[in-house]
Amino acid sequence: MKFKLFLICIVFSALYVNAQTLKYTNGNNAWNADSLGNQRVVVQYSGSGNVAHVKVNWRRRDDHPELKGFIIHDANRKNVTVLGTENFNRESADIYFKANTKGKYFIYYLPYKNEGRSNYPKGVYLNAEQLKISKSDQVPVNASVLEIQSVDAFNSFYPMEVIATAKEASQLKTKYASEAFVIFPEDRMFPIKMQHDLPYRWIKKGAANSFTGNAKRGENYAFQFGVYALKSLSDVKVSFEDLKSATNKSIPARYINCLNINGTSYDGKPLIKNVSVSAGNVQTLWFTIDVPKTTSASLYTGKFIVKANGKSKVIVVKLLVSNEVLADAGVGEPIKQTRLTWLNSRMAQANTVVAPYTPLKVDGNIISLLGRKFEINNDGFPKQIQTFFNADMTGYTEKPNNILYEPLHFHFYNTPKIQEKFSTGNLQITSKESGTVKWSSTSSSENLKMDVEGTLEFDGYVHYVVKVTAINEVAFSNINFHIPFEKGSTKYLMGLGEKGGVRPDTVKWKWDVAHKNQDAVWIGNVNAGLYYNLRDENYVRPLNTNFYLQKPLVLPKSWGNDDKGGIQINVKGSSMLADNFTGSRTMKKGDILYYNFNLLITPFHLLNTDFQWDNRFYHKYGNLDSIKSTGATVVNIHHATPINPWINYPFIEWKKMKGYIDEAHSKGLKVKIYNTVRELSNHAYELPALRSLDTEVYSPGKGGGFSWLQEHLDSNYIAAWFVPEIKDAAIINSGMNRWHNYYVEGMNWLVNNVGIDGVYLDDVAFDRITMKRIKRVLTQDNHPGIIDLHSANQYNKNDGFNNSAILYMEHFPYLNRLWFGEYFDYEKNNPDFFLTEVSGIPFGLMGEMLQNDGNPWRGMIYGMTSRLGWSDKSNPKPLWKVWDDFGLKGSEMIGYWSENCPVKTDNNKVLATVYKQKGKTMIALASWDDSNTTINLSIDWNKLGLDASKAKITAAEIDKFQKAGSYNDGKSIPVEKGKGLILIVE
Repeated sequence: MKFKLFLICIVFSALYVNAQTLKYTNGNNAWNADSLGNQRVVVQYSGSGNVAHVKVNWRRRDDHPELKGFIIHDANRKNVTVLGTENFNRESADIYFKANTKGKYFIYYLPYKNEGRSNYPKGVYLNAEQLKISKSDQVPVNASVLEIQSVDAFNSFYPMEVIATAKEASQLKTKYASEAFVIFPEDRMFPIKMQHDLPYRWIKKGAANSFTGNAKRGENYAFQFGVYALKSLSDVKVSFEDLKSATNKSIPARYINCLNINGTSYDGKPLIKNVSVSAGNVQTLWFTIDVPKTTSASLYTGKFIVKANGKSKVIVVKLLVSNEVLADAGVGEPIKQTRLTWLNSRMAQANTVVAPYTPLKVDGNIISLLGRKFEINNDGFPKQIQTFFNADMTGYTEKPNNILYEPLHFHFYNTPKIQEKFSTGNLQITSKESGTVKWSSTSSSENLKMDVEGTLEFDGYVHYVVKVTAINEVAFSNINFHIPFEKGSTKYLMGLGEKGGVRPDTVKWKWDVAHKNQDAVWIGNVNAGLYYNLRDENYVRPLNTNFYLQKPLVLPKSWGNDDKGGIQINVKGSSMLADNFTGSRTMKKGDILYYNFNLLITPFHLLNTDFQWDNRFYHKYGNLDSIKSTGATVVNIHHATPINPWINYPFIEWKKMKGYIDEAHSKGLKVKIYNTVRELSNHAYELPALRSLDTEVYSPGKGGGFSWLQEHLDSNYIAAWFVPEIKDAAIINSGMNRWHNYYVEGMNWLVNNVGIDGVYLDDVAFDRITMKRIKRVLTQDNHPGIIDLHSANQYNKNDGFNNSAILYMEHFPYLNRLWFGEYFDYEKNNPDFFLTEVSGIPFGLMGEMLQNDGNPWRGMIYGMTSRLGWSDKSNPKPLWKVWDDFGLKGSEMIGYWSENCPVKTDNNKVLATVYKQKGKTMIALASWDDSNTTINLSIDWNKLGLDASKAKITAAEIDKFQKAGSYNDGKSIPVEKGKGLILIVE
């Protein structure tokens, strides 16, 4: 009888433990997660003896938990001996441990340690010891689970990551055995987070054929359908009707969208997505309803239909709209997913002209744009490209700088001596707008038809779509696209594996997309140049900044031609020819190849030297009075700061940010913030919704990284930057996607609600379309809209050996300053590298130096200093004082590269740049000589407007830069190797 009673007690005890609904709570950072993990089970032991047995129904989402170890502490935080485990799996586990006293015990069940770099950690979990419980310790359950705690609320699995058991899932499948799928409507406050498991919340709720939500007038309302595939589903479709009230008022269906099926691409084009779901998986469908402000308060009802595999489910959606009107569509509360509609935004897509650019003007086949002219040949290709910038880059000339020796053209060689002969094209200007001009032309030969479409935009970007169709089957020994440059306009070259500098006599280059992020080159002079890249219709922007090898370029079918294609650049007669060749190939009748290419005509605009002198960046969050006292005028707020903690998601602490910016403005300071899209913080409210879009927004990858990512995202992502102090873990974005629409809307919101004066970009993962859009929203209503770009040197294996300036040149027209950057060597590189690859001057920009705080003497001949606040040693204040004492604002900068420079030295390794003011001149000298030297100045006094007999040449004392001196005759001036001087002539 006693034995039967004992068995009954065990059974009821087990039933109680299994039936209990566990309590999930916030641990309020009561333990060190980096040694104990983010999760623990709180156990109450009230038994007799010293062996505790607890059954934990933890319902874990991680796979193979039996392979992970755990740690048990008593109430005094002392380690407790684990005696063994039984039935250890995702759903539950029987755990036996040594219990010397009654009371609370804590089972830390995902302990890890961080390996790898601090900013790119790898969470490594404790291995299981595989202890088998001895028979003597195999006591009945005598301890209970009080609660499951997460170290903080952000790490909690409750409720959407608490899994259903296999039995519960099986019962559901049995219930709906004849169905292809089941739908679980879900509220926006419970984003669906698991793809491979059902949440226990749904087991308790059950599937439903209706959903009820509450919205306000004018609100961007969102909700979800969780589609649980009982069979593999292909091409899931959704449809919906108008929502109607009892009085026949309506919310039209045009205000409703399913983000996972339909949308608007980053470039404003319609987007239709194909959704498939493997059997046993969950696909989230996010719906947005933009409730018009004019909607009457009422209950609105309509049918939403989900179709797949010939089956359909009808969900009746009921939306109770209150009388309250939201002025901001609710976007001030993004936790309610009110900003998901931003993913389909078309904001700032119209190609309106952005300052300082001017509207395009068309005269016949010649298009005029700021400082440049573009002449089109009858075949649609450029006939001539000219610039009108002077050599100093501070003004315009009437005499043009010709970039081309002859028009761009193709050669289709049937044999090395015979080629296709094309008819004359029929050039037509098809569209004329202030920001864009389009044209087309068609030419044909015996075997080919070539359709050319060209587009020129106001900033000097030219896009060509060249469609070549085979009329007959034809073979080619080679296909060559020739860009014949005017030889006098090709002093410098950058790209195709060549660092920026004087153009080599010959460049030979072949495609190698697996290892090299190279498809472009820039050739030109400081005041006239041309960038071009080669692409086809299947171009996909690769990843950059450490991640190129994980998503490299796609080899163009046309230009690459199975790696037979390449480029050779060398002097040919009176021209400098860029020969873009493809090698031999055949085309069958009807075959189509696209030989697309893009051009950028440089410079984009004049140098704005006064902006450089007036806007002095302080790159650190800090006390505003202290910052103002340094002489800085613009504060850059990095991420991982109190007002901007989460990388590329500056929306959580926006009220603190606004308070800081308001105070800055009251003190005459501007504030720019770190915000780009290369990676996104795991704190983004929209993360589950973005993950539901498959790999549209987030790049696929091997997963790993910081523990939070592993515990909540499972796999198929690339772990990115991590901030240990605040445990901000980002993941890599995929490239061109709808998050860029959100980004533009977010920038607009920050301008209008927080008052930011611009943005600091830390490398760029979007294209020029998005850059133009953010420039428009940042500069709206006369806002400053300052954009400065930092790049680490991309010329390395992980970045595909690309030049930062080549990688980002399409963005240069919209930047105000460059900061190139980490891993740039300012000591061992020559002046031509400084000029072309670092300074920005050939493109109308100016910059600053970063690595090891730069070389201040060399920087000065390009108008560059280091950036204040970035490091303890970075201190441009002494140079700022020299600028102010001299009166640099309003001066005319005449660089050493200009034939107009009125000051030269007798040592070609010591260069001079002049800053000319009325009645006085500043001369910046910088040496690349291998040893200390003395130089003599050659001065054109007439150009300076000074009387040589009365002029004095002095060097003022500048802290950590130079000692005072006087050099009135301009002779025997000592210059230390690697350094220089600043001289004042007056």
